Amino acid sequence: MAHLTQRVFQPLNIAVLTISDTRTFETDSSGQTLADLLQSAGHNLIDRALVKDDIYQIRAQVSQWIADPKVQVVLMTGGTGFTARDNTPQAVAPLLDKQVDGFGELFRQVSLAEIGMSTLQSRALAGMSNGVLVVCLPGSPGACRTGWEKILVGQLDGRTGPCNFTPHLKPQEGIAPTACETRP
Repeated sequence: MAHLTQRVFQPLNIAVLTISDTRTFETDSSGQTLADLLQSAGHNLIDRALVKDDIYQIRAQVSQWIADPKVQVVLMTGGTGFTARDNTPQAVAPLLDKQVDGFGELFRQVSLAEIGMSTLQSRALAGMSNGVLVVCLPGSPGACRTGWEKILVGQLDGRTGPCNFTPHLKPQEGIAPTACETRP
């Protein structure tokens, strides 16, 4: 029988990307919300960027982070709706090796009570690429907080096993990857 061993929290290196045609770093409350939440959970904010809602700008930034050996998670906010300028899912999906099937449905389910029926227009998605978890959330602070607190906080903490995303992420330099469970 497999036994779970005591796990030690390993902070992850997380980059935050805001997709917006109008926001600046001073007015980016969604990106700041994600940055604050991940840091308060003990993770490292390794980079933060803001790009226009343009497929090629989004792909360029996400591709750069996927290739960066230090980045383990990319959290994105914005561009997941239905307007003509909402391009995040189309930009990100081709970059993913594997999509996390059901992530959008789960996000809509957990956010309905807080966000209301507008959650139906969310095209939230997540997937893995080169050992990097890429998560696309809607562009509101409430949606970011809900996505973090109801889904991501546990998925990015190796102590919350038996399994979550942490064993699938590229290891930090000098730190061995953790396993979901160990046998005595």
